[in-house]
Amino acid sequence: MRILFLNPPFKTEFGRFSRSSRSPAITKSGTLYYPIWLGYAAAVAEEAGHEIKLLDSCASRLDLEKTLEAVSGFRPGLAVIDTSTPSIFNDVDVGRRIKQLLPDCAVALMGTHPSALPEETLRLDPCTDAIAVGEADYTIRELAGRLAGSDPAKLREDAAYRSNVLGAVEGLAWRRGEDVVVNRKREFIRDLDGLPFLSRFIGRHLNVRDYFFAASDYPLIQIMTARGCVGKCTFCVYPQTIHGGRYRVRSPQSIADEFEWVSKNMPEVRQIGIEDDTFTGSARRVTEFCREIIRRKVRMKWCCNVRADLRPETMAWMKKAGCALVIAGYESANADILEGIGKGITPDEMLVFSRNARKAGLLVHGCFMVGNRGESRKTMDETLRLALRLRDDTVQFFPLMAYPGTADFSWAAENGLLEAKNYADYLSAGGLHKSSVRTFDMTGEELARWCDYARRKYYLRPRYLFYKALRMLRRPSEIRRTRRAFSMFSGFLRGMGS
Repeated sequence: MRILFLNPPFKTEFGRFSRSSRSPAITKSGTLYYPIWLGYAAAVAEEAGHEIKLLDSCASRLDLEKTLEAVSGFRPGLAVIDTSTPSIFNDVDVGRRIKQLLPDCAVALMGTHPSALPEETLRLDPCTDAIAVGEADYTIRELAGRLAGSDPAKLREDAAYRSNVLGAVEGLAWRRGEDVVVNRKREFIRDLDGLPFLSRFIGRHLNVRDYFFAASDYPLIQIMTARGCVGKCTFCVYPQTIHGGRYRVRSPQSIADEFEWVSKNMPEVRQIGIEDDTFTGSARRVTEFCREIIRRKVRMKWCCNVRADLRPETMAWMKKAGCALVIAGYESANADILEGIGKGITPDEMLVFSRNARKAGLLVHGCFMVGNRGESRKTMDETLRLALRLRDDTVQFFPLMAYPGTADFSWAAENGLLEAKNYADYLSAGGLHKSSVRTFDMTGEELARWCDYARRKYYLRPRYLFYKALRMLRRPSEIRRTRRAFSMFSGFLRGMGS
């Protein structure tokens, strides 16, 4: 069967929308994530023998008409469309346009938003046939297998026939006339080692130079080594809507196999980004992986997301194995706020972590977020003072983005703090982040303005500018990533609007 996996166009006239990011937007730094989960689902379907086209209209900045031309040329029997909360109305409309172009093509959505709200999303447009709820990999594979032997006309016209084809696919929500049916939940994937290498699939279907992460070397490739998270943060969207609470991991040997494959087959890649919500959930697994990489003499720089309670001995192994950068979610400097959002980290631990990372020779990208439960102007000032004390290589300041399916969305709704009137309000007209919430004494616009202020305070300090100049003199390899990120970011640092 021919299957189109589409990262649909959205605001391409303004830039490149990073739909797979944890807070989807056109980013000020130029960061653009790979369509990670779409890619994994496509790789599984290809492995099952289906003919695949992976089209990333955001990366290529293809508008709707150019996208539809590509779809028409491929003529799929199934179109799988990735989605996000701020783009959901657009994404559903793209599905409608595909259905109008190819009436026999089934249209299925995947992603965090329809997984959290399958019934609501299916009712947005009758041209959406189905939704893969949660982990889409095996749901899409089974759906494609059933559709491959079906009659498209009977699927449209015969409710009983449609039920026979779609009714048994676990993890699928689908339309039966005016009704929405949500099938039995699919179990989470246990054997992650059995999934295809995302890097191998990307190497055949995408251009690695289209993607960028401002804190890492360019070009990089992103992979996953785990699903779920050991943390219980109230804001984090993927663990709560897609992967569930149980932390599942690939073996150290499997990760090392993929690293070795990239190093031998993708010479243009300068860094691997491990995009797990928390790569270091098991220190033993991390150490075993590092030892395996060292034993195999795989020389590849990499980066990963970590918790700020990472131990110095684990950091030392990571550095020996090629880790160059760790991304830490600090969120706030206020202990009460950290407890309220389930972070499980203290401000003192953050300071120790940052100091230990510098001693180990690891760069740190620190992530801060304002607008949390209990936030005030005073706690925001505490956060900025902590950020300046940490002296990390790069930082980000974001307003809280409360997405459907998360505990923070429910909290904000219950307390009348949701500022977004509809999902399109999560972004500005130009596709940039806005705060979807307010606090009891600050508007979302005030939170966003504070984030711009904090960025300027951090990055335009003479001490920081001297540090970056010194690093580039000592490590010429950093000139490329710094210049590329600064060219995108400089306008915002000078005070341009968000």
